[in-house]
Amino acid sequence: MHIVQNSPKSVDKKCARIHAGQELPVPFIEEHLKKMFKGFDSNKDGRLSRKELQDAFNSLGSYAPSWRAGRAFRHADGNRDGHITEDELDYLVKYAVRHGYTVQ
Repeated sequence: MHIVQNSPKSVDKKCARIHAGQELPVPFIEEHLKKMFKGFDSNKDGRLSRKELQDAFNSLGSYAPSWRAGRAFRHADGNRDGHITEDELDYLVKYAVRHGYTVQ
């Protein structure tokens, strides 16, 4: 089982950044990130647009959510249709975990 350290990226931008050093199992983090990303599907079409993904990374505390959303799209949007579908969501979640994002 892989372990990922809690990331300061998931802390409110107004809070002081302190690395807690706590470790959470990756499947737990992935499950919560997947639910969080699905929650940003504002038009409920079952796909994430770039704007919806940008809003999601903003809520995760990204310093550059537009840039991060673009990078995530290049990684996860396998069919290059401009949306992250249910089938591509796992790639998005793995990208987010690899870059230290967690849901608190």
